[in-house]
Amino acid sequence: MSKSASAPVFKPLYEQIKVFLTQSLIAGEWKPGESIPSEIELAARFNVSQGTVRKAIDALAMENILIRRQGKGTFVATHKEEQSKLRFLRLTSADGHKQPLNNQLLSCKRLKASAEISQLTGLKKGTAVIEIQRLLTFSGEPKILDYIIVQAKFFRGLNSSRINENNGSLYSMYETVYGIPMVRAEEKLTAVAASAGEGQLLHVQTGFPLLKVERVAYTYGDKPMEWRVGLCVTDQHHYMNELE
Repeated sequence: MSKSASAPVFKPLYEQIKVFLTQSLIAGEWKPGESIPSEIELAARFNVSQGTVRKAIDALAMENILIRRQGKGTFVATHKEEQSKLRFLRLTSADGHKQPLNNQLLSCKRLKASAEISQLTGLKKGTAVIEIQRLLTFSGEPKILDYIIVQAKFFRGLNSSRINENNGSLYSMYETVYGIPMVRAEEKLTAVAASAGEGQLLHVQTGFPLLKVERVAYTYGDKPMEWRVGLCVTDQHHYMNELE
C-alpha cells in the first residue's frame, strides 16, 4: 500500500473551538469592544465542556484577540481604547517617561504597486494600493518616519481627510470605519543610514544611524492587511518589547 497519501491532521478539541470562535469574529458576530457569550453559553452552543471553551478563550487571549476582565466577562480586543491605541508602538523614551505623541500626515495617495512595493508586500505588480507617509513626533521632535501600504480594495474611500478625521490613529480607523481590526503584527529590525530626504524630515544629518522597523499587520484568520516601514531615531529612545 502506498504511503504517499498524508494522514489527516488531528486538532485538539479546544483548537477546533478556537477556530469556530475566530470564524464568528471574522463574520462580525461580536465586534471589537463587545463582550462575547459566557463560557457556559458557548459550551452549550458547541456541545463541549466549559473547560474546553475556557482553554480556547485562553488561547485567543494569549494572542490579544480577546481580553478577559475580572468580574465583567470576555471582550473582543479593540484599538479604540486608550491603552490599546499604541499597542504596536514600541519606541520608548530612554528615561521611561511618557511623551506627547502627534501624527503629521505627509501624503496619502492611490497608486499601482511598483516592483519595489510588490517586493515589500508580496502583492502582484500593478495591484491598486494606497500609500501613506507620515511623521510621528514625541514632545514635538520627529522620531519616526512611516511609509505604509494597504490594498485599495479593502479600504475604499481612504484619503487624507478621512485619516485626519480620525486624528491619525490608523489602526483605530481600520477597525471602526472599515471593520478590519489588526490583531497581531510581525516585525523585522535592521540598522540603516538616513538619506538626505529622510534626514531633513527627521532633523538628523545624512548618514545618521536609524532603526528600520518593517512590520506586517494581520487581521483575523492571519490575513496580512498592512505593510509598514518605520525609520526611527533612537539616540534618546529605544525599542522596547516584552517577551513571554
